Amino acid sequence: MTITQEQATWFEQTFGQLADNVERAVLGKRRVIELVLTALLSEGHVLLEDVPGTGKTSLARAIGQSVQGTNTRIQFTPDLLPGDITGITVYDQKTGTFEFHSGPIFANIVLADEINRASPKTQSALLEVMEEGHVTIDGVTRRVGVPFLVLATQNPIEQAGTYRLPEAQLDRFLMRASLGYPDHAATVRILDGAAVSTDVLTPVITPQALVGMADLAASVYVDALVLDYIARLVDGTRSADEVRLGVSIRGALALTRATRTRAASQGRTYATPDDVKALAVPVFSHRLILHPEAEFDGVTQEAVIGQVLLDVAPPTSREVV
Repeated sequence: MTITQEQATWFEQTFGQLADNVERAVLGKRRVIELVLTALLSEGHVLLEDVPGTGKTSLARAIGQSVQGTNTRIQFTPDLLPGDITGITVYDQKTGTFEFHSGPIFANIVLADEINRASPKTQSALLEVMEEGHVTIDGVTRRVGVPFLVLATQNPIEQAGTYRLPEAQLDRFLMRASLGYPDHAATVRILDGAAVSTDVLTPVITPQALVGMADLAASVYVDALVLDYIARLVDGTRSADEVRLGVSIRGALALTRATRTRAASQGRTYATPDDVKALAVPVFSHRLILHPEAEFDGVTQEAVIGQVLLDVAPPTSREVV
């Protein structure tokens, strides 16, 4: 069943209220806030990659506070173990049985702070739960929260004591975003104390309502021409001279889901090529593996996607409705 115009209008209003609430704590970053909310409503996860002090943790906390569910924070360190994330089974001597103690991954919003500081073994503990929404411990599968969003942060500048995220795990993130420094006007407002503490943000939506919004977003109509446009963009990333490994099928599916959500957030019941273009960089860029020569020449993944968007023409043969 396709989303109705009345439902799309409600979706747009609720999406705007969520973004407004988060922006009270993270000033001047509306674009990134909307990207994270789009990923949340597309049942995906976000990697926030930026230098220290730009508000990555504040953004994650603000998202968690805006949803009337559970939110946890995991500080990744080199000595963090997989069981510290997923939980462990402990033997109870009084009852003579094994009892499961759940880890911080069992929440609706999980902030994985400085994820690249943990060892590869610990990072891999997130693979199953990010993809499947459950963890398997001692042969028992347990579901995590619904909705479920992992907001991971990492500092790309400081590399001492860090472990690079493997491509398989990067592909699990629906988007990669960067906050960047606020502009001059937002900086003045921050210095003047205009940004509220994330602790005082009031929830604006329940987890059940959020799941309902995700279901509505999934029912947005996507024309065959738009799907063909996404497929041609994917092909363009694979044939680019600077690229060693292009976007996967998982990446194409991720862009399609995010495109539906963005259309609903604009109050529309159908997706357009503009929705695709607005999300191609954050959804695709971290999935590309460049040739070492291109990286040495200063070519970035974002620049490659930008060129592909210029080279691949959007559909124009008929109106996309």
